[in-house]
Amino acid sequence: MDPKDIVIHWVELFNKQDANGLAELYHEDAINHQVAFDPLEGREAIRQMFKDEFASADMSCIVENIFQDGEWAMLEWKDPLGLRGCGFFHIVGDKIRFQRGYWDRLSFLKQQGLPIPD
Repeated sequence: MDPKDIVIHWVELFNKQDANGLAELYHEDAINHQVAFDPLEGREAIRQMFKDEFASADMSCIVENIFQDGEWAMLEWKDPLGLRGCGFFHIVGDKIRFQRGYWDRLSFLKQQGLPIPD
């Protein structure tokens, strides 16, 4: 499957808040490193992160652009409240091996009415 298509499917599952479906898109030993957090290693840690995040915030992803270069796909996104970000996905064997995400955590927390850490 084309890396771009995998990212499109990732967005569909994200918008359904399907933590289990999302986790299945990752290699067993994948790494997900969001800019505001330490890297997560392994499919189960990634699954738990999605479950926790979906339980604490109302999130959805609106695709602005998806680019592809070989095994890499890049997603530029926004949410309905105007937050913007981007994600880089390294796809190997039709599974996400590595993901790096960039977004403004402080703006996200304020928009969602979540506590701001010290």
